[in-house]
Amino acid sequence: MNAVIAGISYRALLGRRRIWLLVLLPVVLIALAVLLRMISSGSERIAVEFMQKFALGTILPLLGLIAGTGVIAPEIDDGTIVHLLSKPISRPVVAQTKFLVASSVLALFAAVPTLVAAYLLVGFESGIAYGFAVGALVGGVAYAALFMLLGVLTRHAVTIGIAYALIWEGVVGNFVPGARRYSIQQWAQTVADQVSSSSFLSSDLTIGFAATALLLVTAGAVLWAGQRLRSFSLTGDE
Repeated sequence: MNAVIAGISYRALLGRRRIWLLVLLPVVLIALAVLLRMISSGSERIAVEFMQKFALGTILPLLGLIAGTGVIAPEIDDGTIVHLLSKPISRPVVAQTKFLVASSVLALFAAVPTLVAAYLLVGFESGIAYGFAVGALVGGVAYAALFMLLGVLTRHAVTIGIAYALIWEGVVGNFVPGARRYSIQQWAQTVADQVSSSSFLSSDLTIGFAATALLLVTAGAVLWAGQRLRSFSLTGDE
């Protein structure tokens, strides 16, 4: 990890309008959890469904998209990436550093609010809060890597990322059984199920498969992004 690149990436990600979305989405999650607690009176089943469909199914991929693309895509779009790549720094190190920045931001704005929201719904009952927090953390890390890679590969990363999050993760991954094996959301839910003992939380996938898939996607995306940056010329062209 390069401290200079990390500092630049944090300032770019947290100093622009993205910070408002990074704050707003967790606030909405927690506010809805409070409202749901008032309505459902601490129902474990409702809490699990809410955390599955909204926390991991909607908020997490959107935060992953904001953080993952935000650490590198704007620099590529406006050409400032050229100045960074002209420095005597390994381009894989650039990708790795930006990935770590995005992951740390997701830990703060996704995993922590997920823990808080689940706690507000059912406390620490059946380990639901811990399960979804860990699921949000590992899922967020995978999203950070995937969307960072997308930001390197195309100038339409946000559009493609939104389509992926809403269509594949939100619809296909939830309703097509075979597609669940290829969904980060489903992998994260499998991890949550492994940590939690709730009878209302279950997964069709094994923890071995989910953990392996998360590791391969995360490592593969970061490595690919680093190699892709090697193809960037100092004029900003590929």
